[in-house]
Amino acid sequence: MKKVSVIICVYNEEKTIRNVIVSVSKTLIVNEIIVVNDGSTDNTKRIIEELNEDIEMTDIHFAENKGKGYAMAVGVENAANEIIAFIDADQTKIILNYIDKMINPLLKKECDMVLGYSTVNILSKDVNPLKILTGERALFKEDITPIIDKMKESRFGVETLLYFYYISIGKTLQFLPLLGLKHKDKYKKVSITNATVDYLQEGWEIAYTAMKNYDFMLKSFKRIIKKT
Repeated sequence: MKKVSVIICVYNEEKTIRNVIVSVSKTLIVNEIIVVNDGSTDNTKRIIEELNEDIEMTDIHFAENKGKGYAMAVGVENAANEIIAFIDADQTKIILNYIDKMINPLLKKECDMVLGYSTVNILSKDVNPLKILTGERALFKEDITPIIDKMKESRFGVETLLYFYYISIGKTLQFLPLLGLKHKDKYKKVSITNATVDYLQEGWEIAYTAMKNYDFMLKSFKRIIKKT
């Protein structure tokens, strides 16, 4: 059995981080937990340090916010295992064995990266039009080591970077619906104005990352066209 490291990157999630870490610690397939606190200004750091007294983990705390991509990259650099699962820190409803479900396709060599996405119900159908941006994913550490530096520069565009990079080098992806998994809406975290500004900033970071890594995008589109 290959060993699994879970990386949880967190920024101001004092209301959810405790349950997320505890749930991961109870997952038997996981034998390393790395929590990267990306400069939180609420009680997130205190909660992590309290949990670290009873739950074995590596906790890394930044003095200031450096962006999701940087936090993920530092987590990877500190991970000791072959398989890595990234887990969002804002889960409000956690389903049983969802990490196992993401890891199993890798163990069975069905794909190179699993993207486990939550859904919303629209017209009686569970959908997620932005599933390539999901924060829950599992992959092999060796596959992303070559782009660690690019991840550090990508901020919220890191998921876009990973998607186009994997497609561009011919890696296979598997999208896995995690029915029942829920995340906290940004509009419930902060004011409407701040949430809107945050979403616009994140959208810019995604677009900027895509443009900055145009070569990955071009190679990806060529591969997609060739398959069709």
